Amino acid sequence: MKDKVVWVTGAKGGLGTSVTQRLLDSGATVVGSSRSIQAADFPHPHFVALPVDFTKGEAVRTMADEIASRFGKIDALVHLLGGFAGGSSVAETSDATWQQMRDLNLTSAFHVLRAVIPHMRNEQRGRIVAVGSLAAAEPHAGLGAYVTFKTALATLVRTVALENRDANVTANLVLPGTMDTPGNRASMPKANFAKWVRPDDVASLILWLIADQAAQVNGVAFPMPER
Repeated sequence: MKDKVVWVTGAKGGLGTSVTQRLLDSGATVVGSSRSIQAADFPHPHFVALPVDFTKGEAVRTMADEIASRFGKIDALVHLLGGFAGGSSVAETSDATWQQMRDLNLTSAFHVLRAVIPHMRNEQRGRIVAVGSLAAAEPHAGLGAYVTFKTALATLVRTVALENRDANVTANLVLPGTMDTPGNRASMPKANFAKWVRPDDVASLILWLIADQAAQVNGVAFPMPER
């Protein structure tokens, strides 16, 4: 990944920490973004922290322009940003939960994809990988808002793949089951953590998808079920 510029959204989260560190270890220049992130989160000479609210379309567009201007390109986008809320039937889902799941799991992705694609098309190359959820493969009772927008995310990314294959821009998805992150362990302390998907395994797949070896892989959703 030497000389590659990779923009990682949600770089500070449970999965984001693994992905960002693996990218830095591979030699990439990583621009890490979330609402709250700073250089001290990843003390590495090739890490740049740029905080942004991904629900604000113009702010995201400005950020993409800034990255492209500073580095001359954006080789890859790794979109990890998302959120989870569940436990209510559709009839009992509040407006606040619906809007939160929409903003975190779909609107944020739309904003960053719309902002990045023109720069990749200008370079006639680019790699996009978004992390969704294995839950998006089928409906789940009590997870209506979450599954709806994760499913929409998958459709959005695969549409981007179709629209930009003429410019050598690929877009793929990784759909993990429950991941072994500190947050998930805290919320489900009695679960069997050994069966969960390891963030480092997800990071390995992401690195392969944005490498030159995966140039022919486009519009594919990769499931990563629990063991």
